[in-house]
Amino acid sequence: MNPILTAALVYVLQADSGAGPVPLGTQGFSALAQMMSDIGAIAIGVLVLLLFASLYSWTVIFAKMSMFRKATKESRRFVRAFRKATRLQEIAALAGEYPSSPLAQVFEEVYDTYQRQTGGSGPPRNLTPLERTAQTASSEAVTILERRMTWLATIAATSPFVGLFGTVMGVVDAFHGLGEAGAATLRAVAPGIAEALITTAAGLFVAVPAVVAYNQFSGRIRVFASAIDDFCRELLNSLEEAPVRAQTAPPRAAGDYPREAERGLYK
Repeated sequence: MNPILTAALVYVLQADSGAGPVPLGTQGFSALAQMMSDIGAIAIGVLVLLLFASLYSWTVIFAKMSMFRKATKESRRFVRAFRKATRLQEIAALAGEYPSSPLAQVFEEVYDTYQRQTGGSGPPRNLTPLERTAQTASSEAVTILERRMTWLATIAATSPFVGLFGTVMGVVDAFHGLGEAGAATLRAVAPGIAEALITTAAGLFVAVPAVVAYNQFSGRIRVFASAIDDFCRELLNSLEEAPVRAQTAPPRAAGDYPREAERGLYK
């Protein structure tokens, strides 16, 4: 809850009761604790629900941060190893060392199809199955990166409305207290207003980090998807050129690769 509103509410309550004003800076946690002790069962249920949503969203956020960090690091290392290698067998032997890299996952799927076609050597007889395998593997890799993103979006979208439900019930309690008191006093409506403000603030507190994380992670996933598409084109070119490259061409320098491979995770 906004500390200014909390302090102001406590200040007015004290003035209404006839007590001398207490410095606003001394209220802090004691005022919030007093307000929390006065809220009803519905507001407590709303706060508990928002607490679980917040804990789960932060769990997803930290897990995604770790996942993307590992995927980025291993993808860069895998691309460097891929470009330095002169034989596909060398890359296949190294791919298992990068389990978090979506690029390594795509390579393993495509290389398996290539082995079934050629036995592991020679030019591919047909590039169409390799292209389809690359598309399928790319889709699967992006799907893995997108896991539990829908939960972040759901929490970000629904938390303010859950808090709004608590706000509405707090206003209802305020009017109910006003009706029972029979007089328009702040003391009669203060508990309901406190419920409304606390649940509103709690809903925003849960929603804002989830919205920010969802937008940031969506951007990272788009970068991964672009990098995977670029790598698929580079891999298919390497498979098509495998015999010539292995027999006559020295390892290519980084500047010899297509311009699209210099974007995103390849930097």
